[in-house]
Amino acid sequence: METEFWKKTDELIDRALSEDMGTGDITTEATVPAELVSTAFLFSKEKGVLSGIDVAMKVFHKVDPALKTKPLYKDGQIINPGHKVADITGSVASILKAERTALNFLGRMTGIATKTAQYGELIKGCNAKILDTRKTVPTLRHLDKYSVKVGGGSNHRFGLYDMVLIKDNHIAVSGGIRIAVDRVIEYVGSNLPNYKIEVECKSYEEVLEAVYTPVDIIMLDNMDIDDIKKSVSLIRKISTELKRPFRVEVSGNIGIKNVREIAETGVDYISIGALTHSVANHDFSLLFVEL
Repeated sequence: METEFWKKTDELIDRALSEDMGTGDITTEATVPAELVSTAFLFSKEKGVLSGIDVAMKVFHKVDPALKTKPLYKDGQIINPGHKVADITGSVASILKAERTALNFLGRMTGIATKTAQYGELIKGCNAKILDTRKTVPTLRHLDKYSVKVGGGSNHRFGLYDMVLIKDNHIAVSGGIRIAVDRVIEYVGSNLPNYKIEVECKSYEEVLEAVYTPVDIIMLDNMDIDDIKKSVSLIRKISTELKRPFRVEVSGNIGIKNVREIAETGVDYISIGALTHSVANHDFSLLFVEL
């Protein structure tokens, strides 16, 4: 993983450990002899796609650099109930102090990867890609989006700085889609080739306006299936006529039950906020081999 990723992650782990331990682990310090050494293992209690194993190991090393960690699976691999995913050997007290923080990162990240993989499986054979959104826990975005990729999904923009996304409020303030797009082009100026421009459309009528603007992506937001089909047909037609390679994204009210039907309309991207804003943590546990 890249240096910037680990720089952000190190800072997060430090804050997480400080939040959890504060002035110290009263229970462990009172009950566990400082010299006691053993081996513990992390194991999965359900099936999923592993993500965050190196982050979890980093937590143990942060608490005690002398701990020896051995991941038994890599991110992206399928894990099943009862599978050991890592061994940790060393001070029992140190392992216990790191346990919850490590499992919190590992459980959330694996939960995201697992859900993303589930959606990917449902649209298998279609050309659409599953995208994430900015609906992430503040400060955890790089881990959330990393886990989406581990699960086979793709990342949408990381923030407000790396892509233009003209949403309904921008359109309302500007007075229309065309005016908003023109303002963006004027503002960005010579840097325009560095940015993708996407515009959100909530109706077929708005799509009729958007297809005659120089945007890269047209988002169909909260449309029913009939309007999605009609809009995709129009966008592909105009794209051919104008020789402008529009991409089509669908967002809003997408779930397990309708994602396949949406993918079959021929859209390019399906963005799903629930990948990161409604995470079901994957269940892991830590047990000692012997004490």
